[in-house]
Amino acid sequence: MKHLLTVFILGLMLVACGSAAEEEKDQAQTEKSEEKSVAKTVAQRAEGIAVGEQAPDFELKNVDGKTYSLADLKDAKGNTPKGYVVIFTCNTCPFAVASEQRIIDLHNAYAPKGYPVVAIQPNDPAIQPGDGFEAMQARAEEKAYPFVYLFDEGQEVYPVYGATRTPEVFLLDADRYVKYHGAIDDSVRDPENVEEKYLENAINALMKNETPHPPVTKAVGCGIKA
Repeated sequence: MKHLLTVFILGLMLVACGSAAEEEKDQAQTEKSEEKSVAKTVAQRAEGIAVGEQAPDFELKNVDGKTYSLADLKDAKGNTPKGYVVIFTCNTCPFAVASEQRIIDLHNAYAPKGYPVVAIQPNDPAIQPGDGFEAMQARAEEKAYPFVYLFDEGQEVYPVYGATRTPEVFLLDADRYVKYHGAIDDSVRDPENVEEKYLENAINALMKNETPHPPVTKAVGCGIKA
């Protein structure tokens, strides 16, 4: 009987040790997964361009079926623009939809002054079907977009710029240096409540050869679907 009790206790100890080993293994796997997640997040934050850095050019398909780069864009007189208002936006995000008329108005006001809007749709249509190329074409026609509406089809441009939201703005000078990054204004949901027009103020500053202030604001919108 005493021998059986000893065997029973040893068995319990082995089970406990096995459970502890499994827990340690699970914990190690969890920590490893978390480390990878953190590393990925850090890597994503490390990507992108900061204010004062030169943005890369790109070649993307427009809703008219033609491919455009920043270098291809000209002002009304056929000259190189004084800057570019690069806005990552889309069809489906409520924040982007709420900003749509503001984006149109910005282009109409500032493109003649040398600062055209360059809209880029970064979402993956496999995840967000309403942002497919045909849907982009339909939206651009419906709203009579006066600016190019480019499709980041391979989702290669937005990570290089470091965009994470729609809408999100990168204001570039003629040499593609970032002068302002962030939100269009301080009330993305409701244009009636706008108190500070960050982007418009930044463009006006550049037109006076001044430094935009603030140079960076927080872009509020939907996360890019990748």
